[in-house]
Amino acid sequence: MHELLPFQQSVTAAGWAVTDPVVDSATVAELRDCVAPLVQSGRGGARNLLDEPRIASLATSPALRRFADAVLGESCFAVRALFFDKTADANWKVVWHQDLTVAAREWIDLPGYGPWTDKAGVPHVQPPVEVLEQMLAVRLHLDPCGEENGPVRVLDGTHRLGRLTAPEIDELRAELPESMCLAPEGAVLAFRPLLLHASSPATRPMHRRVIHIEYAARPLATPLAWHRQVA
Repeated sequence: MHELLPFQQSVTAAGWAVTDPVVDSATVAELRDCVAPLVQSGRGGARNLLDEPRIASLATSPALRRFADAVLGESCFAVRALFFDKTADANWKVVWHQDLTVAAREWIDLPGYGPWTDKAGVPHVQPPVEVLEQMLAVRLHLDPCGEENGPVRVLDGTHRLGRLTAPEIDELRAELPESMCLAPEGAVLAFRPLLLHASSPATRPMHRRVIHIEYAARPLATPLAWHRQVA
């Protein structure tokens, strides 16, 4: 794990890190082919990718798993996988936010968990901050992501501030400089869910395909359970 020390330090201090390419071009091409049939025209993404054997295998592969292990420990597991692609037909803007919801096996009202929503037929809930603080998103880039591709922008260190209100977010935006998360094809962008992040529409819309896998290090409160748990 010594070679991952700079990665660990960046995630700890800033809340995010970008790696060099971790998969080769042949694997990237295979993954592009795998996710292509899952995307509806104009939607720019797909959910529930851990249901796909190839994506579940990717989530447990050393190429990605080692980054989650380095931050969360070797007992962590994948709990959700999504696909995003910014194109001319799906060139969206994402406002400043934190990732506050997780996918659960079933809807059960429990103190500290809520509100609940349904996304693509799967119950989602906002858990206590303590759960989110022990999670990491690992995004594998299937295309180069430069300044013109609508990259993720972040406010360094905001992952340490807990769940933020809208006025608090506005205040932090006025105080802190933005960092732009640029990544080559085959590289990983990893970030903490509570890190404030946003993205603008691409100025030159091209593919910006990413497989987004979320890892967790603890169970949800009984009797709740993760919708998927892949280790």
